Amino acid sequence: MRSFTHAIGLLTSLLLITVPRQAVCENHFLHGKRVDAAVTSEIERQQIVGASIGIIQDSTIVYTQGYGWSDLKRKIPVTDETIFNWASNSKPLISIAALQLVQHGQLKLDEPIVSYCPRLPAQLQQITPRQLLCHQSGIPHYTNGTVIPSKARSKPDVTLNPLDELDPQKSIDRFIRSPLLFKPGSQTSYSSHAYVLLTAIVQAAGHEPVDEQLKSRIIHPLSLGSFQLDLPGDHHDNWTLAYEIRLGKPEVVSDYAHFWKHGAGGYKSNVKDFARFAKALAESTLIAPSMTAKMWTRQNTSDGEESIYGLGVVVTNSGDALKVSHNGSQDETRTRMVIYPHRKHGIVVMCNTQNCDPARITTAIYTALRKSVSPPTD
Repeated sequence: MRSFTHAIGLLTSLLLITVPRQAVCENHFLHGKRVDAAVTSEIERQQIVGASIGIIQDSTIVYTQGYGWSDLKRKIPVTDETIFNWASNSKPLISIAALQLVQHGQLKLDEPIVSYCPRLPAQLQQITPRQLLCHQSGIPHYTNGTVIPSKARSKPDVTLNPLDELDPQKSIDRFIRSPLLFKPGSQTSYSSHAYVLLTAIVQAAGHEPVDEQLKSRIIHPLSLGSFQLDLPGDHHDNWTLAYEIRLGKPEVVSDYAHFWKHGAGGYKSNVKDFARFAKALAESTLIAPSMTAKMWTRQNTSDGEESIYGLGVVVTNSGDALKVSHNGSQDETRTRMVIYPHRKHGIVVMCNTQNCDPARITTAIYTALRKSVSPPTD
């Protein structure tokens, strides 16, 4: 126990001495030093190797900043150009793609998805896009139910080409025979598999590969130059390594390519582009205000129980204090997006260390800013 405590003390001391702070050029945010101090303190408290943040105020991205290391051994710092996995913050983005199709009459929220994918097995056919979006489909997540792949994928001698799953129609083979946890619409249970299926539905309803739909309707309009799928391979430009803390020391986590998840957790970018997406979400840039209102409405189950989920986001508070948020968690990353659209501000956070809590960073930032901007604590 003494050696463990000693190791943590050494690590904390090391972080205090060596954590760098990198900002964009010409970044003259008035409260930057106060924010830096708050974020650095929280990074040290949580033993986070590297993180980046973006702050939105008055509907403007006023500050983007990197802290710590993207590669601790090689002493490569995190900057606002460093690429992190979005993890489940991919879900709000594919939700926007789905709602764009709803807006243009190509997808109906309450029509069974068999209309778009006729070859779905019986247990999936009557699920609706709305139920996929608000986690009421009954499709199991990763470990909360029985997950059964397609018959072809189940064969012991089958040889798979992983890149086939660049097509989300192939990705759904991982769980396509899984029994549902409950009758669709009757309960709420978070499911990433549901969002893999939603991506396949977006592709089918949009009559175009999903990556092309995202490029034309989201990526290019917002100029998200660093946005990409999390593909296999090492040494991609600006990608951060991932870490976990073992016995008080940061250890590198092996990279895993999450591209097969698509809109469930397959996207990545730098914090500047993550902030641009959050800003667009807050301003209803990509969908009509009436569609945004649907997105930000907490959904009820069939028996009238209200959930915390809108269509692709977590919705809390109401009126002027309305908060729209989402978290992301993978072995390589922890992320958070929180926006107060009616108050025109928000924060995004990206971390490269397991078991950290980015919500504590957003809270630390809001606490640091409270005297001058008086926002609610996240």
